[in-house]
Amino acid sequence: MIPKNFNDITETDFYVLIDNSVPESRTIEYKRDLPRSSDADKREFLADVSSFANASGGDLIYGIEENKGIPIAIQGLQLDNIDHTILGLEQTIRSGIEPRLPSIFIKPIRLSNSKFIVIIRINKSWISPHRVVFKGYDKFCSRGSNGKYNLNVDELRIAFNLSDTNNEKIRRFRESRIANLVAGETPVPFYDEDSPTVMLHLIPFTSMNPAHTYEISKIDACSQFLIPITSPRHIATRYNFDGRVDYSVIGQNDETYSYIQVFKTGIVEAVWKQLESRGMEKILYGDDIENELNKSISRYIELLTKLDVGFPIFIFFTIIGVKNYSMPVNHLYRMINRVYSIDRDVLVIPEVIIDNYNVRLPQLLKPCFDSMWNAAGFQGSPNYNDQGEWKPRNI
Repeated sequence: MIPKNFNDITETDFYVLIDNSVPESRTIEYKRDLPRSSDADKREFLADVSSFANASGGDLIYGIEENKGIPIAIQGLQLDNIDHTILGLEQTIRSGIEPRLPSIFIKPIRLSNSKFIVIIRINKSWISPHRVVFKGYDKFCSRGSNGKYNLNVDELRIAFNLSDTNNEKIRRFRESRIANLVAGETPVPFYDEDSPTVMLHLIPFTSMNPAHTYEISKIDACSQFLIPITSPRHIATRYNFDGRVDYSVIGQNDETYSYIQVFKTGIVEAVWKQLESRGMEKILYGDDIENELNKSISRYIELLTKLDVGFPIFIFFTIIGVKNYSMPVNHLYRMINRVYSIDRDVLVIPEVIIDNYNVRLPQLLKPCFDSMWNAAGFQGSPNYNDQGEWKPRNI
């Protein structure tokens, strides 16, 4: 895989591959020509794509001539209708692989000679293994250092078990971090232990691979995105065993009410305590939570993009310490409707998944926000209109 953000790849990167004789491997393969319309070519193409998804992900690059797996020349592709070409590749993938791939990215790059390189980036799939289903060709493929191969029965059994195991690891990680927070075992001590706490996790699927880590220096290079929820004025930074933590400073003992911990595995954890008190009533300010999470998650996705973290990315948020709290409503609502309080101390909100660069975050988060408001007796978040668009209200 080209070690660069997919959107930033240029013609120069292909010359680097040739100048350094970067060979085909588990994560990169070169093709001089795009697959033609024959059944054999389509089967080969689908086997290539699914093998990357079932292994470690990678880049399939069309328009580069190779010799025994070593790139030797940029041939380029003559494409008269780029959109039609890309659409055809996407349709072939969509109809020829089961289960459908969660995410795939195809990018045509215009060369200085007016021809094109077409690069397809396939992320490691979190719902693997995938099989090719095309006109009687019913195969599961994976990749090794020498290219793709068909999985045998024992390898298939391992692949199915491994997929379930990684998903379970992600959920166990979340549960352990919630337990640590409840026990007061946080990277920075909190100023107010009794306030409701919002805990956010962005967990890339790749983070479950213990060999997949990021240097602290690479995390440091993204410091403009390491802003705790609520964007406090004064932010301190420290390193710890897990990676880097940035936090707002409050109180006399370097305490905080908001921090962001970036793990060396690529996991982002952000925790924010709702300190403000607006009267004696126990109120969980859901409008503030929606607004702050929309802003912060957008920033943290940019962070993961700069780190070139692959998809999918699981987003979890949890609210702790909210039993007997109610959600904010105006006086007129209280006159007409009964106001309910939350009946449990911890709200474990169901996850959502990011599987592409073009996600519309407020729409993606709607099920999470609906669940939060459901806990206080509402049908859903009052900040979405009938079309499902996020339109924050004023109360």
